[in-house]
Amino acid sequence: MSRIDVKPEFMVQDVAALRRLYEPVHALAVTKQRSTLGPHAEAFIRRSPFLCIGTQGAEGRADFSPRGDAPGFVQILDAGTLAIPDRPGNNRLDTLENIMANPVVGLLFMIPGYDETLRANGRARLSTQPDLLDTMAVDGRRPRLAIVVEIDEVFLHCAKAFRRSHLWDPAHRQDRSEMPSLIKMILDDTTGAPSDQAVMSKMDDDLETAYRQTLY
Repeated sequence: MSRIDVKPEFMVQDVAALRRLYEPVHALAVTKQRSTLGPHAEAFIRRSPFLCIGTQGAEGRADFSPRGDAPGFVQILDAGTLAIPDRPGNNRLDTLENIMANPVVGLLFMIPGYDETLRANGRARLSTQPDLLDTMAVDGRRPRLAIVVEIDEVFLHCAKAFRRSHLWDPAHRQDRSEMPSLIKMILDDTTGAPSDQAVMSKMDDDLETAYRQTLY
């Protein structure tokens, strides 16, 4: 890969300069934005098994985290409020700590096979309300808390990115075996992976076991 030095004289310095690079925004791209959920947005959320949530901490450190579960796992409390169960993860708590410092969040909902996405921006709080968490229980295990989002703006997003990337096209699926396992990549980047393949395989198997035991 060739190295390219990014030169400061080509940096875009203000919004006016940015806007000159692009055609005027289409009117529909502006008018589609709503402050509350409409029927189509609600239907999209109920079908969605996956979202990403963007947050930013008090010092400006950004984070973008995936969240997934059965379709409809995000609850629609009313036309302006969503509740996202916080399922077991790696306990870094980046998203949750950021919300404590800065409540502004961005959500991106996806549905497998759909090229369109749904975007929602708003302000989040963390709730341990028992009756809310009871409704989010799976196999008798309820989350420790829920992320409650008050929506400021919501809109459907067009299909261009997904069609350019062929994300759902089986013909464009990549072979997972062409890259190392998750644990090996992490170890390669940190302490170093074991050279003994049997030891490495055991670590991979242990991760799969942990997935099965801790998903809920």
